[in-house]
Amino acid sequence: MPSKSPILTPVPDEILGDRVLVRPYQPEDAPALWDAIEESREHLAPWMPWVEYYLTPDQAVEFVVRARAQWSLRQDLIVGVFERSTGRFLGGSGLHRIDWDLRAFEIGYWLRRSAEGRGYMRETVQALTRTAFESLDANRVEIRMNSENVRSRNVAERLGFVYEGTLRNAVTNADGAPRDGCVYSLIPEDFAALGWR
Repeated sequence: MPSKSPILTPVPDEILGDRVLVRPYQPEDAPALWDAIEESREHLAPWMPWVEYYLTPDQAVEFVVRARAQWSLRQDLIVGVFERSTGRFLGGSGLHRIDWDLRAFEIGYWLRRSAEGRGYMRETVQALTRTAFESLDANRVEIRMNSENVRSRNVAERLGFVYEGTLRNAVTNADGAPRDGCVYSLIPEDFAALGWR
């Protein structure tokens, strides 16, 4: 039976995929995070409005400090994604918008440009989904994205997440204009039926 207190809920400090290591950010990750943002700024901007606020390496340091605090409080389980064989920082993900009473989680993700197209994010989302259902007793795991973000949609669809619909004017893009957002989800019965679990 899971703890009733989110702060006391055990969450794995490391999640391993075949090629990825998913873990909370450490202070020494800030330079690699900054490098990935700088490398991928134009690539991320249409889908991740937060990228425009990262203007100096110090902002990556601040993000890591906040992410570690939110992890400790179980408010937001933000993780870095690393290549297991090299330790190279690949991108970010996590279990967000957590409702501990319902045991509902949203997976968000981004990948640096030079790591794209190799299946790293699919593997990361798969690992986080397993963790949510098998370790955190999830009743719902969802993924939301801009409806025009085909790569993000492909991750959800290839993993067997159920398309629930498109929410009109539910997300913003880089210029702040509202855009439609897609919602995909899994519930325990869906997860149990997946061939990859």
